[in-house]
Amino acid sequence: MTNKPNWLPYAAPMVLFLVLTTLEGYLPRSSYPVVYCIKAVLVLIALIVCSRAWKGELRGDGKAVAIGTVTGLLGLGLWLVLERIQPAGLALGKRTAYNPFEAIPDPTLRTVFLTMRFIGLALLVPVLEEVFWRSFLLRYCTNQEKWSELPLTAFSLPAAAMVAGMFGVAHPEWLAALGYAALMAGLLRITKSLLACVVAHGVTNAALGAYVLMTGNWRLW
Repeated sequence: MTNKPNWLPYAAPMVLFLVLTTLEGYLPRSSYPVVYCIKAVLVLIALIVCSRAWKGELRGDGKAVAIGTVTGLLGLGLWLVLERIQPAGLALGKRTAYNPFEAIPDPTLRTVFLTMRFIGLALLVPVLEEVFWRSFLLRYCTNQEKWSELPLTAFSLPAAAMVAGMFGVAHPEWLAALGYAALMAGLLRITKSLLACVVAHGVTNAALGAYVLMTGNWRLW
């Protein structure tokens, strides 16, 4: 019997998330709230199961949290600016753009969905994406044979460029995603803290969600 590859706990939650997100597009739009809640629960389970391999990398202190919070707010501004200047016809796919205030008339059910949506947006996605993109893939693209032996900040500039490109392709707002990936790589290099990146990502996503609720710009989520 062969040992489970050591990259699997880093990649499995991300792969599960992408597969389930893709499947959402083939299901009736009316089922989206239920499907999203199921996806969030399954991804949470995957993160818990896989966390033994990388949870030690998320240790940090108040300084990492503070720097991550400030960077996350700056990241929101960066995302909104770059998203606006990206040519509309060059978007790589589109988001669900689900408006719960129109689609879910019952206020209790709507609140449940919005709670789960923000849990996924601000807690689950930042962990699974930063573990995959910044902890695993940056190091893997630097040295495929010995990536797990490298410090988190030992990624090369070519690796950072490749990961930024892939991160961009994975988002409809590819220009904003490119800029955000560069910001997160810089944050990781400066702070030497994956926790700072997770906090920053969570703050950006939570603030973006609040922005969408306040403006009704549903195409951004």
